[in-house]
Amino acid sequence: MKHFLRVVTQFFVFLYCKCLWRGLKFVTRKFTGRCELQRICYGNKPGARRTLKIESSLRYSKYELLRSALSVHPDQVEKTIDDIMALKKINPDTNPQLGVSLQASLLQIVGYRSLMAEVEKLRREPYDSENAEHESMLMKLWKELRPDTPLTGRISKQWCEIGFQGNDPKTDFRGMGLLGLQNLLYFAEHDRAAALQMLQDSLQPKHKYSFAIVGINITDLAYSLLVSGALKTHLYNVAPEMAGLQHFQQIFCYLMQEFQRFWIEEDPSDIMEFNRVRSKFHRRILRQLKNPDMALCPHFSASDLHLVNL
Repeated sequence: MKHFLRVVTQFFVFLYCKCLWRGLKFVTRKFTGRCELQRICYGNKPGARRTLKIESSLRYSKYELLRSALSVHPDQVEKTIDDIMALKKINPDTNPQLGVSLQASLLQIVGYRSLMAEVEKLRREPYDSENAEHESMLMKLWKELRPDTPLTGRISKQWCEIGFQGNDPKTDFRGMGLLGLQNLLYFAEHDRAAALQMLQDSLQPKHKYSFAIVGINITDLAYSLLVSGALKTHLYNVAPEMAGLQHFQQIFCYLMQEFQRFWIEEDPSDIMEFNRVRSKFHRRILRQLKNPDMALCPHFSASDLHLVNL
């Protein structure tokens, strides 16, 4: 019975998408004199509200040109917008703002895809102790977090002081690859006061945790938010056009500090509760990102990150 109901539901959804929805769009265009893209651009403020609707409209369009626009190279965005306006028979001289709005939104859309590819590449790149650049970043991380304590050796128990599990941090980067190291280093360099305070707090017996390991876990959380598309709300509200790796790293810094506060609020009995607290924190961030006007850190400022509504 459940299978039958599911099939019937899917049939009606298909019928709506293929017939009723397109019929409704046709009637609305005849009534308003505007196509769906025009109505979206003129009826929604810049940001996630507008760009998410444009993205949906392009994805489910009957025109191949519009569907393929979602995956064009950034250099081809301007030409693609011209082609779309020609297809829709929209005069750019009488609708100058439309082209600008569409271009900004399409750059956000293709920028998100580009950011996912860049982040994925870093995640898949394993830490290599024979790579001088990788080793330099690791040494720099130590100097930022322990400026007054010289490292006695590359393989050392001292790494545990900043929250790694053993004598050689490279084994801890296996899950997130170079992405985990780059995020930790960005946090230590660009929000040093907060990073040092968080490291100090992590050593307190009551709420003790491993700083670096938590950083790698929060990198995984930020990555999952990106891949699932949940971060579109934030990035479409924050990046006027294409989002870059720095936007992702700023999100990581924000999540690190918010998780620190959340960890203390939850008051776990010990580190064994980490997965429970992390899952609860993840769900809270997802709920917040469902608000299309939400941005996690619209203007990144050292030691001053707050969740705000634009």
